[in-house]
Amino acid sequence: MDSMGHGGMSGMGGGSPASNMTTMMQHPTKKTMMHMTFFWGKNTEMLFAGWPGSRTGMYALALVFIFFLAFLVEGLSHSRFVKPSGPNSSSSSVGLAQTLAHTVRVGLGYLVMLAVMSFNGGVFLAAVAGHSLGFLLFRSRVFKKPDDQPPAKTVAALPLHH
Repeated sequence: MDSMGHGGMSGMGGGSPASNMTTMMQHPTKKTMMHMTFFWGKNTEMLFAGWPGSRTGMYALALVFIFFLAFLVEGLSHSRFVKPSGPNSSSSSVGLAQTLAHTVRVGLGYLVMLAVMSFNGGVFLAAVAGHSLGFLLFRSRVFKKPDDQPPAKTVAALPLHH
């Protein structure tokens, strides 16, 4: 039997369906509860041990942080900071700059994913809202001028043979 009174490993499908809802992680000095289903509340832990803690202000700061990270991921995904080629730039320097921008975007995306894996409903909503606002501002046609948009593709009329 494990520490939760179930046969097998807790949280690994070895017990009743209720045992998969939370898992107790044992550390040398404390026990930490890890949620396996969505929950609501400010008492959560994400990305770093003990962060944001149990204070409401720190939880609100964490939500703003996750919102900003998700927004930044969308901005990096849909922006061209490095032009593909130019007369004064070598292809290797452009390629390295594009690789660096891609690496930062992917790393930030994984941080957002790991935060959402805390299964906190507020963190999930903050991430979705950040991605949504980022898409709205950087990718959607809502704020683009008509001359900024590429021309619509038209289908040429085919002659009809009778």
